[in-house]
Amino acid sequence: MKTLLADDHPLMREGVRQVLSQLEPPVELIDAHDYPSLFVQTAQHPDIDLALVDLNMPGFVGMQGITEFRNRFPDIPLVVLSASESPHDIRSALEAGALGYIPKAASSAVMLAALRQVLAGDIYMPPRLGNSAAGLHTVAPADFEALQHSGLTARQLEVARLLAQGCANKAIAGMLAMSESTVKVHIAAIFRAFGVTNRTEAVLEIQRLMPKS
Repeated sequence: MKTLLADDHPLMREGVRQVLSQLEPPVELIDAHDYPSLFVQTAQHPDIDLALVDLNMPGFVGMQGITEFRNRFPDIPLVVLSASESPHDIRSALEAGALGYIPKAASSAVMLAALRQVLAGDIYMPPRLGNSAAGLHTVAPADFEALQHSGLTARQLEVARLLAQGCANKAIAGMLAMSESTVKVHIAAIFRAFGVTNRTEAVLEIQRLMPKS
């Protein structure tokens, strides 16, 4: 599995390298030390399976770097690594298109679990986000009446409901008795219907359409 690790601290990169060595399949790691080198390396390796990116590196300020990466490479899963545990930063990164947010203070076991969750097609949010994360993942089935005018089929609405609950593709396939490839087709249709490019944006759009209590 080809993984790009971008962090401006060599010691941090070495520590994450040790953690990633425990993943299966074996990780081929590519290093970057700032946003310019991140973009160059990603362009040179279009077959990257995962990008782990420090939130604050030379080249961009705040969420600008994450947004720029998503604009340039929308198909590469991105997970943020950051010293910040601010709920605002976590939510902003996810809204910018990151599929996960791992605080640098997290243990190696937490980091591995988070990465496996993202690689399985899910979104990882640290417990630090607290109750604000619950609203992002949980949508009552009855509320999906609000999506009847979205153009989705009944089956796609079922997939959307499970998607909004944070279910991975494999779990959705099992619960709806369909293949994972069919799930991916339905999720692609959901993305098109909502005009989004990733799971986080789709869930946020579903939340926007839900009736406010």
